[in-house]
Amino acid sequence: MPRPAPPSWVLSPVWVFSCLLAVCSIGVCSLGGLEQRHASAAETQPAATGETATGEAAATSEAAATSEAAAPSESPAASEAAADPESLVSFELDVQPILTAHGCNQGACHGKQRGQNGFQLSLWGFDSDFDYDALVHNARGRRVFPAVPEMSLLLLKGTGQVPHGGGVKLDPADEGYEVLRRWIAQGLPRRLPNEPVMERIEISATEHFMKVKEEFPLKLTAYYSDGSSRDVTAQTTYQSSESAIIDVTDAGVVKAGPLPGEATIMARYMNHIATCHVAIPLPEPVAPETFAKLPRRNFIDEMVWEKLQSLGIIPSEPCDDATYLRRVYLDVIGRLPTPEEVRTFLADTDPEKRARVVDHLLERPEYAEHWSVKWADLLRPNPYRVGIKAVFNYDHWIRDNFRKNKPYDEFVRDLLTAQGSSFDMGATVLYRDRRDPEEITTLVSQLFLGVRLECAKCHHHPFEKWGQDDFYSFAAYFARIGRKGTGLSPPISGSEEIIHVSNRGEVKHPLTDEVLPPRPLFGEPPVIEEGEDPRAALAEWITSRDNPYFAQVIVNRVWADLMGRGIVEPVDDLRATNPPTNEPLLEALAESFQEADFDLKQLIRLITSSHVYGLSSLPTPQNVGDRQNYSRHYRSRLRAEVLSGAVDDITGVRDQFSAMPAESRSNELWTTRVDSVFLDTFGRPNPNQDPPCERSPDATVTQVLHLMNSPALHAKITSDAGNAARLAASELSPDEIVNELYLLVYSRYPDEEERKLGVSLFAGEDASRRRATEDLMWALLNTPEFSFQN
Repeated sequence: MPRPAPPSWVLSPVWVFSCLLAVCSIGVCSLGGLEQRHASAAETQPAATGETATGEAAATSEAAATSEAAAPSESPAASEAAADPESLVSFELDVQPILTAHGCNQGACHGKQRGQNGFQLSLWGFDSDFDYDALVHNARGRRVFPAVPEMSLLLLKGTGQVPHGGGVKLDPADEGYEVLRRWIAQGLPRRLPNEPVMERIEISATEHFMKVKEEFPLKLTAYYSDGSSRDVTAQTTYQSSESAIIDVTDAGVVKAGPLPGEATIMARYMNHIATCHVAIPLPEPVAPETFAKLPRRNFIDEMVWEKLQSLGIIPSEPCDDATYLRRVYLDVIGRLPTPEEVRTFLADTDPEKRARVVDHLLERPEYAEHWSVKWADLLRPNPYRVGIKAVFNYDHWIRDNFRKNKPYDEFVRDLLTAQGSSFDMGATVLYRDRRDPEEITTLVSQLFLGVRLECAKCHHHPFEKWGQDDFYSFAAYFARIGRKGTGLSPPISGSEEIIHVSNRGEVKHPLTDEVLPPRPLFGEPPVIEEGEDPRAALAEWITSRDNPYFAQVIVNRVWADLMGRGIVEPVDDLRATNPPTNEPLLEALAESFQEADFDLKQLIRLITSSHVYGLSSLPTPQNVGDRQNYSRHYRSRLRAEVLSGAVDDITGVRDQFSAMPAESRSNELWTTRVDSVFLDTFGRPNPNQDPPCERSPDATVTQVLHLMNSPALHAKITSDAGNAARLAASELSPDEIVNELYLLVYSRYPDEEERKLGVSLFAGEDASRRRATEDLMWALLNTPEFSFQN
């Protein structure tokens, strides 16, 4: 039978021995001698679970102090506190900020999921009760020692007087050390009488312009519920989004680098975050009339010019008509214009021809197929997990919505509230794939709110305000999803499943075991009537015009697709510590999208009709360093399906895909399980990857080698039924063949030098028209101008 624990009033021999040492004024001895005696006494007690004998157990004695224990009456600090209540130390307002400022509760130290060497703190101090228990009660109170505060393990390890894996964090001469010492001496109070609550922090500047090599200090002020405030600059943690351009010291001093650029400085004090956007404009001023002369087709141009003017960046010249046509075709419908379409557009003298071509493209059937593939990446699961027929129906549901141009808010509401058979209602496959409320929560919050809640599942989000209460309260909206039929049985999950609303289901907090009611991340929770599907209330809250996240995350995603970079990157990570590069522009786009009744075509029309969209991708000396303010068009590699379709159109020979009708294009594939070496090489999602699947925009050596050496591509170019053979056998002159190939591949005519080089391939004594045509086609397909959006 286990031996019962002694009463709390029974003092351990080690504690009594330590008190005697203190009473005998042994502090006059050398520190090393005191540590040696204290460590020897501690060896009589076994180490706490998870702590090494050479670490905490051998370093100090065991303290019997509790959260309510008062400091010994002879303690100088206690006497001082009694005489001056202002000297009392608060755990939440004084102690935790010191631990946070020194990184003790970071993820790499004691804040990680399992702590460090048996000592765990909440990440960044978001759970004060947990941290208090860890310091005062856990490990039998061995970390703090009110009898002799200086001998507390917290201080000995922090100052490096005993071995500490985290190194020296405290200096006995610093104020932080003294605050910790006084708190221990005062009896480890959890809360002080009438203790205020910190409500917010303010940073001295939210925007600041600097010169190269300049410095300026930030100041952080904390405000409390009793109306008081405190300078917390020294206890704040700072981080720069672009430290190579603009750095920040531990003391909050911002340092500009040698080159112009921008960065956001994040300041974290306890569970509050503030940001300051810092910019280094170009040293040469730009005359105001330079920007006054720039075209303004809509508010996008006005807001981009305003930002560029503040940075002294002059935008590039507009691109030519041929470049614009190729760009807008690839962006809107995912395919190249035909040579005849290029000729017609270039010959058109109507000043509004660019707007007309956008309207035409938005009505073509290829629009729905192209944009459906983008959403299939975000939603489509592995068919071997959920069933092949289920994925086929899901893909059809997505494409049908884009073919009908269903308003985006309706699209999301239909998806979130889906019920019925996975064989009939494709949207229900979302709930066949994601089985637990927690799994659904991470997907829904990321896709439709731009809020990544994954961190808050286990602990408070380190860069946001969301905690476990927020995560599991949000997950409670999906607690009553019921399923009938055969569940998952990978690798063969071919059976039907019915998704319905159950009359029971709940979500509990993983730590407190409390049943949490459904609650949105912010705002007033919508009322859920008796018998109502909780998801319906959530869908109304998500798609509400009062919810800024919903519109902003989708316009940011579309903007990134069309402009080469999102106003926020990553596109679905909207948070205070990842601010937009042009916040007024993002807000204006979201507002315009709402006013257009969430019409995605209207959003695309708005962006592509702006002057900014039509800028050249060639940089100027003023904007060569700009990567985020749209002073030029940012090049991007074409998506795998777009490249595949372009190769088919240029060569005149189509791929044949399994499980698809003849003449199907690659962007019509309903699953990534359809074999294609080309698509896999150029970055379509891994079929075993869970959604959402974001593709890498980077080019790889494998892609270059594939274009150069692929037997399949060579067979297409040299096919007797291909365009190269047709052009070579035609009555066209070498000059006309060169023109045709450039129109096929680049959607433009060759310049004079390119034309001469191309024609020279046909001029040799042993030259073959067909061989020359094939060689030129192969060469053009192996250039960046073909595989990149210009």
